[in-house]
Order: sequence, then structure tokens, then C-alpha cells
Amino acid sequence: MPLKDIITRTYSAWMSTEAPHTDVALSSRVRLARNLGNIPFPNQATETDLAKVVGQVVKAISRVPKLSGLEIIRLSEASALDRQVLVEKHLISPQHAQGGEMRLAIVAGDESISVMVNEEDHIRIQTLLPGFQLYEAYQLADEIDDLFESQLDYAFDERIGYLAACPTNVGTGLRVSIMVHLPALAATGHVMAVLSAVSKLGIAVRGLYGEGSEALGNMYQLSNQVTLGRSEHELIENLGAVTMQVIEQERAIRKKLMTEMREQLEDRVQRAYGILCHARLMTSQEALKLLSDAKLGAELNLIPGLSGETINELMVITQPAYLKTLAGQELDPADRDIRRATLIRERIRTGREGKEI
Repeated sequence: MPLKDIITRTYSAWMSTEAPHTDVALSSRVRLARNLGNIPFPNQATETDLAKVVGQVVKAISRVPKLSGLEIIRLSEASALDRQVLVEKHLISPQHAQGGEMRLAIVAGDESISVMVNEEDHIRIQTLLPGFQLYEAYQLADEIDDLFESQLDYAFDERIGYLAACPTNVGTGLRVSIMVHLPALAATGHVMAVLSAVSKLGIAVRGLYGEGSEALGNMYQLSNQVTLGRSEHELIENLGAVTMQVIEQERAIRKKLMTEMREQLEDRVQRAYGILCHARLMTSQEALKLLSDAKLGAELNLIPGLSGETINELMVITQPAYLKTLAGQELDPADRDIRRATLIRERIRTGREGKEI
């Protein structure tokens, strides 16, 4: 699928609600950090070194039929706007979006697989699936990893495992994460206590776009902090167990609100829904806040007919770069606020299968 199609297609596979625990868990992500032997890590590599990495990765894709369907995107040939859209779609990191002559993004048609070449490590394989599917995401990433490893000489030490640019990634090179939506815990003031307890269990808590980003729209990314000294299955099992505790706590608060404060809860979600359906101006932060409340209402059946997939889609396509892409022109902040409000009204009315405006 060409870059233009990836950029303009607004729906991604992870947005589906046909997966386990999608009422709280939006998506499951697995990332494997890999490097090639006898080539310096990207932060120490020359352009010639990075070119060798690119050449070997491209050759590996051409030699393996199961990899040949992946789209190879040279970030130096993509506009700054297109690179930012790839970030907003969670396909590359903000760091990788800075581009460079020898940086690649390799993406599957349904966007469940993406590979960053010459980011912090030579190769970062990512899989992204809807809901709570850590094991499934790992199995897919492991399969892609094996296919690459059949053609590439990875930097590997028999004693400590895979070598990485950052010591925290040495060993398995595995980062598993789940994006969770915690509006009830946030509304009742419990979210920070819960996330603080999670941190003490070896789980990192990050924002919407990973390390260094804000937790917008009551969405938090939970991931393992260490990769060395534990097996892949141990890391997945630990994160899965902790995440399920968070999910159950969020559900318990939602149930309590429905029982003890139903009118206040209904007022909150219906007010959010009303503004989303009728507002003519909307900032990105306000949109995420209101979409978070509306999503809660949809999950609790307080807003009949509102699709969770539509909300998931809107959380991405109302971001600044995506709005400019859909508009096909440069937009100043005021124009973006108008466009965002219009897009939200139209998508809520027509659903995911609605017409573009």
C-alpha cells in the first residue's frame, strides 16, 4: 500500500472493538529492538553505516515472500506533514519522524505491523492489535523477527541476549505495552494512586505517544521497564496481570458511578456528546477530553448508537497533522478548530462508513 493510501486512510486495524476488553484496553503493542552485528548503533553510526543497514533490510524483505507485502517508506522522501501523520497513527515514533537520509518506515497494509529502520536501534519491529491481545501481538512480532533474522546477522551475545543502543533494552529487546482508557478513575481522583502503585510493580506509565508524551484523553500507556533477566513470556505475563488489575479497578469505579451517581454520570457524558454533535469550534485537547467522556458513555450504553470504533478513529484523525492531510491544504490554528469540529459532527452522524467532508 503506497504512502499516500496509508496517510489518507483514516481507519486502522487497532481501532476495532471486536477484541477482548476493549471497554478499557484500546490496543496492545509489542516492540522488538534489534541491531546488526559489526555495524555501530545509529547514535554512533556514519551515513555509510546507516546505508548498509538500509541495504541489508531492503534485501531481506525482497528475499522473503512473507515480507514482500510490506510497504517501504523512505522518510527523507516523505514530507514533514506525512511523517507527523505516521506518528499520530502510532506507526513511528516522534524521534523517527525527524527523518534523515537513511531512515525507513516499513508498514503492513492493515497497519498491524510497522518497522522503524535506523531509529534508536537499527531495527525496531512493532505490532499493534486492538484490545487486550499481548500474546497475539507478541506472536506476530516474533514471526516477523524470525523472518528478518533468517536473512540478517543480529548483534547477539550468548550470555546477555540481544544487544541494543540503550541498556534498558538489552536482553530480550522486548517492550510490551497496552493503551488503557481510564476516565472513571480519573473522574473520581483515583487514577494517580493506581498508576503510582503500578509503577512500583515494575511497570512504566507513559502518555498517548509513549515516552515523554502527555496522557491526553484519560489514555495511558502501560509497559514493562526492564528487558534483561526475564523471558519474553514472563514480561508479557507480568504486564498482562498488572493491566488486568487496572482494568478491574476501572470497571469497579464505573459500576459504582452507575449505581450511586448515575444522573451525574449521564449528565457528564451527554453534555460531552451534545458538544461533540453541535460545536463549531474545537481544540485538539478539548476534543480528546470530550471524546473520552463520550467513549465512556458509549461503553456504558448511556449513548445508544455511538460506535466505539468511531470514537477511536476520531481520537486519531482530529490531531493537527491529520486534519491538514484530510483538508489537502495548510490550516492555521483557527481553521483547524473549525475543521475538527465539523469532522467530529459528520463522523458521529454517519459513523465510520460516512463520507469524507
